[in-house]
Amino acid sequence: MSQIEYTNVMDTPNPSGSDAGLSGSSLLSDIDTPADLRLLELQDLPALAQELRDFLIDSVSKTGGHLAAGLGTVELTIALHYVFNTPDDRLVWDVGHQTYPHKILTGRRDALHTIRQSGGLCGFPTRDESEFDTFGVGHSSTSISAALGMAAAAAEQKISREVIAVIGDGAMSAGMAFEALNNGGELDANLLVILNDNEMSISSNVGGMSNYLARIMSGRTYSKARQGSKSILSRMGPMWKLAKRTEEHMKGMIMPGTLFEELGFNYIGPIDGHDINTLVKTLQNMQQLEGPRFLHVITRKGKGYAPAEADPCTYHGVSPFDIETGESIKPPSAVPGYSSIFGQWLCDMAEQDERLAGITPAMSEGSGMVEFSERFPDRYYDVGIAEQHAVTFAAGMAVDGMKPVVAIYSTFLQRAYDQLIHDVALQNLPVVFAIDRAGLVGADGPTHAGAFDLSFLRCIPNMTIMAPSDGNECRKMLTTAYGMETPAAVRYPRGSGPAVEIGPDLDQIEIGKANVRREGRHIAILAFGSMVHTALEAAEELNASVIDMRFVKPLDETLILKLALENDLLVTLEENTIKGGAGSAVAEFLAASQVVTPLLQLGLPDEFIEHGDTATLHAECGLDPAGVTKAIRNVLPANLARSTEYA
Repeated sequence: MSQIEYTNVMDTPNPSGSDAGLSGSSLLSDIDTPADLRLLELQDLPALAQELRDFLIDSVSKTGGHLAAGLGTVELTIALHYVFNTPDDRLVWDVGHQTYPHKILTGRRDALHTIRQSGGLCGFPTRDESEFDTFGVGHSSTSISAALGMAAAAAEQKISREVIAVIGDGAMSAGMAFEALNNGGELDANLLVILNDNEMSISSNVGGMSNYLARIMSGRTYSKARQGSKSILSRMGPMWKLAKRTEEHMKGMIMPGTLFEELGFNYIGPIDGHDINTLVKTLQNMQQLEGPRFLHVITRKGKGYAPAEADPCTYHGVSPFDIETGESIKPPSAVPGYSSIFGQWLCDMAEQDERLAGITPAMSEGSGMVEFSERFPDRYYDVGIAEQHAVTFAAGMAVDGMKPVVAIYSTFLQRAYDQLIHDVALQNLPVVFAIDRAGLVGADGPTHAGAFDLSFLRCIPNMTIMAPSDGNECRKMLTTAYGMETPAAVRYPRGSGPAVEIGPDLDQIEIGKANVRREGRHIAILAFGSMVHTALEAAEELNASVIDMRFVKPLDETLILKLALENDLLVTLEENTIKGGAGSAVAEFLAASQVVTPLLQLGLPDEFIEHGDTATLHAECGLDPAGVTKAIRNVLPANLARSTEYA
């Protein structure tokens, strides 16, 4: 592969034409806080932006992490911290993929090499990490609501402060964002919302004229004239209505802000998000205004790194890579991942049944749906970042004869819980939920962990829940779920499972039937999904029986009763919180059956598990073979503990 274009700031003339800050040391190395940043001259900022971009590329190439989004917000991040008095002024980021530049400028530059690693920096803003991280994020479309709450709190306490929410165009598509905008306009809150438009421009009016108009309309003269005419004309009834309509019409002709104006925001933009001079001057102007303000900024994901600009989706989240070639350093897994297995099953089933429809809330690539979208475009629905809508949309399709399959991450299904209960389960509709990223997700941390789905799903009537122990089981369970006429969920972890042969057939399994994987003595481990192979390793040392439970709901109650009568200890093992999970289901059944057999429940503890290497996190939670073995030995009945068989 030929080398890609990569330019280092030290090899490039100073864009400002000045040598300030570049003689002897870099600008970036002297910035430990935004207060240091604000000591720079405006003409130094383009050079700083280049340094920051180079530093980001170099660091992420070694650690992996989110890259393209951060590259697109370098200039915006600098401008925000340059203009506003952070952290006293509140800066709220949406999702957080774009915040690596923010972390670098707020005292965490020298720790960026630890990002997403055990004990290192979190990949998202978190309040425990820095006072500059004003609100913990990870899920989409929360920034405007949180910032509005902060603005309301400041108003109640009579604190003079700017509150700024930065949200992307994808996140803006979610209903929650518009709920917050509607409320913000109604409250007349002192709030600045910045739309970072980096994918699908609302308007093409970007360039010199647009930047000029934005600066004029954000300035004091225009604002005073606007407010003055509003004060006078508002007393004149029909004249005010005419003037208002005229203003909206004129704005609508040259810029796309009519919608936001109708919601009560003073819309400015769109402007070039990589023109740092325009950014700073526009923000300075808007800083002087009060009330709800909306700035529309156009940026480019992956800006400054050719491979990321060409393919921002691939470089959204990356493993360590070679800067010169753009190629990943990590060798690809020989075992297909669960997302890939789901994607292949989806295509195979779609060939067999034209009623199948595939639905995703903006996670096509991550969920393995790219091939399906290309082969069956008429039956592929990407509804955007709108999990609630995705679930009810699927329910509507199911009502009228389609067989919808909703591909969704466990952590994002939480956002559609009401719709899951009210619109799908209550009506007992045949919607299949392919739940990806169940259990711990490693570097993405607690905001993305699928730690609760078994707990919140199993309490819902009409719901069937399956957990595969490998890729072949996953394919069979998806087929089984699809064949049902009631709601069904198949939850599987991130990445790959054990190396097994995956058959091409669309076979089903018996509903509610577990599979005995190992015959032992005295101890029976009831393992669910990803924990089956951990149980098998532990069982070798303990001579325990291992059961691949397959189903969380309905349980194989006949087998559980048999095992309870034949063994001295039952152990449940799951990659879900212990509270209310699969083990709790077993305990409830035993109690209802009035069967008294010692039961040990192993799973994720009652706490949020931080980011890090997945294997390390499993070990820390006692969910590796050694941890499972130790936990079982600690509770063995006295007669077994003394046995040489378990010594």
